[in-house]
Amino acid sequence: MRQHDTLFIGGEWVAPAGTGTIDVISPHTEEVVGRVPDGTAQDMDRAVAAAREAFDHGPWPRMTFAERAEVIGRLADIYDARQSEMARLITEEMGSPITFSNLAQAPQPLSMLRFYAELGRTFEQEEQRPGLFGPLTVRREPVGVVAAVVPWNVPQFVTMTKVAPALLAGCTIVLKPAPETPLDAYLLAEWAAEAGVPAGVLNVVAAGREVGEHLVSHPGVDKVAFTGSTAAGRRIAAICGEQLKRVSLELGGKSAAIILDDADLQAGMGFLQMASLMNNGQACVAQTRILASRRRYDEVVDAVAGMVSSQVVGDPADPATGIGPLVAKRQQERVEGYIRIGMEEGAKVVVGGLDRPRDKGWYVSPTVFAGVSNDMRIAREEIFGPVLAVIPYEDEADAVRIANDSEYGLAGTVWTADPEHGMEVARQVRTGTYGVNCFMLEPNAPFGGYKASGIGRELGPEGLSGYLEYKTIARLG
Repeated sequence: MRQHDTLFIGGEWVAPAGTGTIDVISPHTEEVVGRVPDGTAQDMDRAVAAAREAFDHGPWPRMTFAERAEVIGRLADIYDARQSEMARLITEEMGSPITFSNLAQAPQPLSMLRFYAELGRTFEQEEQRPGLFGPLTVRREPVGVVAAVVPWNVPQFVTMTKVAPALLAGCTIVLKPAPETPLDAYLLAEWAAEAGVPAGVLNVVAAGREVGEHLVSHPGVDKVAFTGSTAAGRRIAAICGEQLKRVSLELGGKSAAIILDDADLQAGMGFLQMASLMNNGQACVAQTRILASRRRYDEVVDAVAGMVSSQVVGDPADPATGIGPLVAKRQQERVEGYIRIGMEEGAKVVVGGLDRPRDKGWYVSPTVFAGVSNDMRIAREEIFGPVLAVIPYEDEADAVRIANDSEYGLAGTVWTADPEHGMEVARQVRTGTYGVNCFMLEPNAPFGGYKASGIGRELGPEGLSGYLEYKTIARLG
């Protein structure tokens, strides 16, 4: 039982304004494994005030990029030494298989810290350019106080896509973790203080949706960085638009994996398993639409069914587990609702269905649907669970058309024996991140979505740009 009675505000662990608490429940045992204060609007006001003070009068924005990079590097060293602790904690609080936590939930945030620490060591705050009428100076300055609102599925990964570049830029941050997964944010706050991040630069208040909206709409916040559902993103975009507040949104996805006729199915299934079922299917980039030509359709269905059937469903702390529980009972019910919808729409259940694999814990049966058309709800709406739909296509042009026939555009893959031809396909799909015979997210390359999958880019140098204002200074003489 991890009990926290305080909030991290202004570099100190302080008592909350209210008496409400958030219980963190294990998706595997359905037992309480942690408890933190339920932040109030008053707590958010205090956190924003601390961040505002640190930005307006503190040393952090006035340090050089190299000086801030030194602090970020120290944080990375602490993270590196204790990343297995972070991985275990995330598995405990949200049910991610420990193999995935050790592969991505903790190492990827560490990679982001390393990338931005290295970038900051040589990043120039000012650039000199020739102008038509005289010399120009283009100056990069931090955008200000950032509200970072993150979801529960990959909590540290998403946190670090915001916190790492914001820190390097010289911003100060109010981090609102999801109520399902606040424990990892507390651990990060401890490490940040140990690394020497100045007081008020990083503040952590766990809270629900209403208090989160209070933070987003707070006049003391200069930028909102949000990852979550497209519906919530639209609401946040409306608030920020009304206030002319900077905003970046990383939202939902319904990504397509195009399997070309020359693909080696046996070789590809191991990689596709990670691309489509990572984190128990609770990933915005998951390749949940599997596109197969009619010529090889039955063969692809059999291969996907075999891949899914081979996954061990069980205790996420067991290294043998491939698929663990979903994060909450409501998520279990949501995913089962979509399985029921797929059946009602006429799709055929090849693997899985509505029989739960375990009596205790928020588990669903990993499910594969065949006979799916792209106009079905299970092919158009983000399910956020281990449910795959195999969709037939006529030819390659039809496959690209189906992949693009979605309101989303976050990720995608193509599987082929000819990687150069795979690149040709990749260039035709309107999505922000793509893989040829693989799927991966690189900390040194931009990540984000087309269409309803979001606004802006995270990671890479482009991710830093989202936390900077650009000032042009012209002079004569």
